Amino acid sequence: MDLILQAEGDTTNRYKLSKQADVLMLFYLFSAEELRAVFAELGYELPPELIVRTVRYYLARTSHGSTLSRLTHGWVSARTDRRQSWSLFTEALQADLADTQGGTTREGVHTGAMAGTADMVIRCYGGVETRGDVLWLHPVLPAELTAASFRLRYRGQPISVDLTQQRARLHLPPCSAAPVQLCVEGIEKTLNAGDVWEVPLSSAASEPSPTELKM
Repeated sequence: MDLILQAEGDTTNRYKLSKQADVLMLFYLFSAEELRAVFAELGYELPPELIVRTVRYYLARTSHGSTLSRLTHGWVSARTDRRQSWSLFTEALQADLADTQGGTTREGVHTGAMAGTADMVIRCYGGVETRGDVLWLHPVLPAELTAASFRLRYRGQPISVDLTQQRARLHLPPCSAAPVQLCVEGIEKTLNAGDVWEVPLSSAASEPSPTELKM
């Protein structure tokens, strides 16, 4: 849409239309908890339903003129509309495989989009983040993604993570690293090298309501 308007001497800036993610980058870069803390410092509230409303507003008005746009929108949709999130994620995967931008792949693959899809599995669907000297995991796999496995290194400690729709399994291989603090689904625990921790997951069964929203 942005290219069509430009060819006709027009611009998306004259309309309630966006070429790619802009405001929604806030929800890509920060978790809902982090944003609420920032808003509170500025004297504002950030109720969960406002996040859902903002995401829907911009999704309906974005032309995805960038290969990174679908990736970002898929990320911010993951906790509110997993079916749409998965659809946008698979479209991002196809960017270079199917040359969806119409000729850009001949100039070279988009490594940012490729890395972003891998990062999305780990930090978005896997719910991995660091806050307050703790490694947090809040996994929410889409129905189409029945399992995911990846390996992290946190404070010198390798951690193998295996996720399914029903459970999260963390294995810390033996090494000389100090104990690390982890939090999975709100349960906090100190793990040592060689430990294995399994946590049942309850959040993957159904779409969350706005009041349950975590990003």
